Parts: sequence; C-alpha cells; structure tokens
Amino acid sequence: MNWEQLLSLKRQGDTGKRLRIEQDETRLGFEVDYDRIIFSAAFRSLQDKTQVIPLSKTDFVHTRLTHSLEVSVVGRSLGRLVGKKIIEKYPYLQEVHGYQMNDFGAIVAAASLAHDIGNPPFGHSGEKAIGEYFSIGKGQKYKDELTDKEWQDLIDFEGNANGFSVLNSSRPGVEGSLRLSFATLGAFMKYPKESLPKKPTRNIADKKYGFFQTDKAFFQEVASDMGMIANKTGDDIGFERHPLAYLVEAADDICYTIIDFEDGINLGLVSEDFALEYLIKLVKDSIDTSKYKTLETKEDRISYLRALAIGSLINDAVKVFVENEEAILNGQFPFALTDKSKYKAQMDDIIKISVKNIYQSREVIEKEIVGYQIIQTLLDKFITAFNNKFEGKMSNYDALILKMLPEKHHLEKENLYERLLHICHFVSLLTDGNALLFFKTITAAQS
Repeated sequence: MNWEQLLSLKRQGDTGKRLRIEQDETRLGFEVDYDRIIFSAAFRSLQDKTQVIPLSKTDFVHTRLTHSLEVSVVGRSLGRLVGKKIIEKYPYLQEVHGYQMNDFGAIVAAASLAHDIGNPPFGHSGEKAIGEYFSIGKGQKYKDELTDKEWQDLIDFEGNANGFSVLNSSRPGVEGSLRLSFATLGAFMKYPKESLPKKPTRNIADKKYGFFQTDKAFFQEVASDMGMIANKTGDDIGFERHPLAYLVEAADDICYTIIDFEDGINLGLVSEDFALEYLIKLVKDSIDTSKYKTLETKEDRISYLRALAIGSLINDAVKVFVENEEAILNGQFPFALTDKSKYKAQMDDIIKISVKNIYQSREVIEKEIVGYQIIQTLLDKFITAFNNKFEGKMSNYDALILKMLPEKHHLEKENLYERLLHICHFVSLLTDGNALLFFKTITAAQS
C-alpha cells in the first residue's frame, strides 16, 4: 500500500480522482466528512444510546455521543502526530501532492467520530439481542431461505458493518448517504472482511466483520481503489487494514479503557484509592505531584490523572505505529497498536476492574435484560408486519405496526434478506429511549 493512494479524497459516485493540491484549504474534503457526520440523524441519535450504563439518569455517565466525540479528539491527536512523521519520511506527499500533517488528523477524527454510528440501542448487548433473535429466537425460521453469508450477517449482527451501511447506503433521492471520502471510509473499516469465514486467522483485522452482503460491491470498490491488500481467496472477500484504521481503533481503546473507568469511579463502582493505584502506573513519568496535591475533590483528581493517562497512551500508540509503519503498509502487522504498548499490562488491569465492577454491575445487567426484551419484541413485530405486507397477507394490526415506521423506512424490499436487514437497521438506529417508547406502545396494545 502507498500513502498517496490511501489518502484518497474520492467519494461514492465520482468517476475520477479528487486531487489534494486542488482542494480549497478553507473547506478541505476530509473536514467535510466530519461535518457531514456531525449533522447526520444517525450521529445525533447517539446522544441517547448506551456507552456503559443503559438508560442512566446521571450526568456523570458517558453516552455513545460523548464517547464518540472524545474518541474523535484522541483520534485527531493520533492522526496529526503520525501525519507529522509520515510527511517527514515521505516529503513528496506534501511537495508534490499537497498533503499536510493535519490531513491525517482530519481523516482519523472523522472516522473516529463515526466509529459507533451503527451500534444498536443498549450497548453491545443490543448486537447480541439482534443476533440471538435469529440464532435461537423466533427468527430461526428464516434460515433455510438465506445463503450462509446472509444468515451469518444476521446471527452475528455487527455494529461496524451496520455503521458502514449507515454511512453509504442509498435510498430514493439520497444516493450514497453521507458520501464520505474513501480515505475516511478506509480508516473507519477496522474489520475489512465479510461475515464468513468467521475469525479465519488471529489477525486483528479478522476479529469481526465490516460489511453486510448488501454493501459488498461498494466495499470492494473502496478497498480496491485505495490499494488495500486482499487477503482472502476464492469467493471470500477480505483485506488487510487501511493503516489509519489502527489509529481509530487505538483512539477507541484508549477512551473506553480510561474514560469508562472514570465513569465507574464517579459512580462509586470503583473506589478512588483503588483507581489511583492503577492510574498512577500510567502517569508516573508525567505527573506534577505538587499540582496533584492541590486538587481537593475526587472529580478533579481523577480528571487530572485521566488527562495525563490519555496523553501517555497517545504518545505510546504513535511510537508503536511509526516503528511498524512499513509492516503496516505491507499488511504484515496483525495486532492492535495497544497490543504492543508498553502499557498493555496496565490497560489490561484497568479493563479487568471495569468488567468486574462496571460492565457486570447489577445496574448494567438489569438494564441489559430489559434491552433484550425490547429489541427482540420490536424485531418480531416489525419483521412480521413487513413480511406479511410483502406476501399480501397484512392484517389491520400489521398495518398499524408499519405506520409506526418513520417515513424514510417505508421502502419496498423484494428480497427476504434485505427485508430482514432493513428492519434490523431500523431498530439499530433507535435511541434507547425511543426503543423503550416503541416497546411500551406495542406491549400496552397487547395487554
């Protein structure tokens, strides 16, 4: 892979290249990507989607929206620091093509901003609830009518693949959805493969999948246009990562490790003394002890340590990336950047505490149980109504259910897989609160 090709400004529907040297510096294409994501309805819905604590009423706790904004800030820093090194190493990128250090930051910031845009309500349990509706729930009956890969898309419903669809799927009058630059889409694609074969290697890029069968053709177009390295054979589609996807992943890893931990501390799920023991290990080389001693509240002390910890992890991730840049370009770096961090043991310790005290806390578990029931009920009612309409046997109840669908979801889908995925997509874009409201409406009507 080469950087000139990887930093593509091309967008869906373009017939030719967009040259960096011809860009308007006051309205750079990569910055347009960020703006389009910020103003999208799918991004706004993240303000009421779970990060850690579902349906939380405390202002301490991060939502998917605040998490995504913070990941984008960390991603921008990672991108700029790496961009500075890349421009120094390959000066022709700037001298001939006009690329700047900040371009890398803009790409990673935009991709980071969108990294959770396809996640369903109620956190990662929302993905599992959708998958299990098909694998062990009422949706099992559709299996024999689908291909193996279509079925795998549904039983392993994946927020990353759904996000790619959110960013690119067309509907009448809106071709290509947000039409982001290929460089931003490449950085977004942490898992550039289809759902089967499942985890064929230990390569980090094969851990999950990144696109549904409906988006396969465009996914291949993006990857091929940027010269991403194909790593599957026969009918299976998969690529080595776009290098900047490593930075998006690192930004996410850094934020959820440190900031979810901070949420747990502020909620009293992790004691301050216990937390300090773990955070100090990350900041021992940068902490100003005298300043720290002047901080009188727990919130201020934890905030100070959080900022230092994120700074330490950013600098370390940049170091790992730069040292392995050639291997990454050659598709020979099958790890996350944090896997090779000198702070890996400390990050692992913090994550273990978060899993035990936060992610598996009673409050989280109780609300995830509610989320399962909500999501599976909505899937069943809307899929049944949508299919009954297609098959010409729609009841009055089905018609009422379909009237609850937003106007943009009133589309004709001739293919069963596309109908099932369409309703999954609709449910996935609901906020936690809206999903709960739909559920109460439907179940009240039944009682």
